[in-house]
Amino acid sequence: MIRMTKLTDYASVLMTFFAREADRGHNARDLAAEAHLPLPTVSKVLKSLARGGLLESQRGLKGGYALSRPAEEISLADILAAMEGPVSLTQCNEPKGDACPHESLCPVRDNWRRINVVVRQALANVTLAEMATPLPRFFGAPRLPQAPSVRGA
Repeated sequence: MIRMTKLTDYASVLMTFFAREADRGHNARDLAAEAHLPLPTVSKVLKSLARGGLLESQRGLKGGYALSRPAEEISLADILAAMEGPVSLTQCNEPKGDACPHESLCPVRDNWRRINVVVRQALANVTLAEMATPLPRFFGAPRLPQAPSVRGA
């Protein structure tokens, strides 16, 4: 199963708070309360996002964190990379990974590289601004067939 870590999931949630109220600084304590997450976890995530260049730390009385650039310029790929490193679905797609001992003989390596590029592009095409905007409640849900009308009942 391919799954991002909980910390990365929390990072995407916390970043939406920044996108929705980009004109003010956010501190870890307030974000933890708003997101219903433990303060140590929020602090850890915010530090990782700042190290990844997505947040700027501001000291002082009205200090906290703020987006380093507009939400429209931050993608899900940026958030994932800040938390976990570049997207790499297989070992042979890792930019700095150890070479797989079977790499030269692998019949699916090029296909996995192609898939990795598609996944990376899909994540890069979704901005933080889009993530901060809720979709309609039934977006993508299958439409239920209507019950046939009964005559003479």
